[in-house]
Amino acid sequence: MPYDQTLVEKRDYSLTGPSSRRAIELGLASAEWYHSEIPRKVMRELMARSDQPALRDTVIWLGLLVLTGWGGVHFWGSWACVPFFFVYGVLYGSCCDSRWHEASHGTAFRTGWMNDVVYHIASFMVMRNPVNWRWSHARHHTDTIIVGRDAEIAFMHPTNIWMKLQAFISPIDAWQSLKVLARNALGNMSADERTYIPASELPKAVFWARVHMAIYLATLLAAPWMRSILPFMLIGLPRLYGCWHMYMTGLIQHGGLAEDVVDHRLNSRTCYMNPISRWIYWNMNYHVEHHMFPMVPYHALPRLHALIKDDLPPPCRSIWAAYAEMVPAVLRQRHEKGYFLRKDLPPTARPYREDLHQDVPDRSGMRA
Repeated sequence: MPYDQTLVEKRDYSLTGPSSRRAIELGLASAEWYHSEIPRKVMRELMARSDQPALRDTVIWLGLLVLTGWGGVHFWGSWACVPFFFVYGVLYGSCCDSRWHEASHGTAFRTGWMNDVVYHIASFMVMRNPVNWRWSHARHHTDTIIVGRDAEIAFMHPTNIWMKLQAFISPIDAWQSLKVLARNALGNMSADERTYIPASELPKAVFWARVHMAIYLATLLAAPWMRSILPFMLIGLPRLYGCWHMYMTGLIQHGGLAEDVVDHRLNSRTCYMNPISRWIYWNMNYHVEHHMFPMVPYHALPRLHALIKDDLPPPCRSIWAAYAEMVPAVLRQRHEKGYFLRKDLPPTARPYREDLHQDVPDRSGMRA
């Protein structure tokens, strides 16, 4: 069925409109979220940071980028370059998202500057202003899928199916991202951006937007000078042809689930994945666990999952199973206002927290 925006009344997802005021009035902004209970000592162990896992994974990531990029350049002009650029594209256009994400939390490495270096490299690859998105993502965790507060809601009702399908090669999303960088480089911040970026950070946002745009401009000048699109095959285009894995995994994080709730078990999805996808995705398939305890490093998420899985909805058994669950719910949301997929909890779980006044653990999620 073709997309019809009139099927369901379109909600206001801006951060400066009536939905934002409603969220604040209802106590949904900066609310107290449900957390599964974990002994304090165990939580401290889970939150322990280490350079080793991220150093290992980053060396592999950057090493493979260099190797496949070299192979693509070496065999440029023949079909032999295709497998090299295919892998290079995924390493550039998909791995960048998970590295950007974990480094933004400051949990990938124990050493702060290592997080910052990886964060800026990955932010450039994914075409995101590193200052804007650091603060946007902090808001996403404070007010996850709260309409009018969360700037990173991927499924805005009624969902435009065409926009979701094109995202797998990302021409519109990449163009929109480039326009935001260009606008920021001119010193122009949107009203929404100003709601979550502190005023003291705005000059940094302008500076990094200009750095990114300067690199793109240099690439644009290099291509005609070399009489080749090869510079774009290394910088820029991989964000399009290699982003399919990023969107394949990213869309199932919250798709088809609840808005305006304060229990991550209702608005986030955990999904088992194969080892390669987990490495590309840096274990963000454990997404309920990550939202409950965002300061647990990516390499400790499997252990966290094992500790609290009896308090969570059953995870999807595969990426395919996640889409089989999500797609019908998203299609139904286009026609049925307020619908969301509400998964059953195991008998061992505490009930969903659907009332702001229910008792919950303390904000740390720990108990003595």
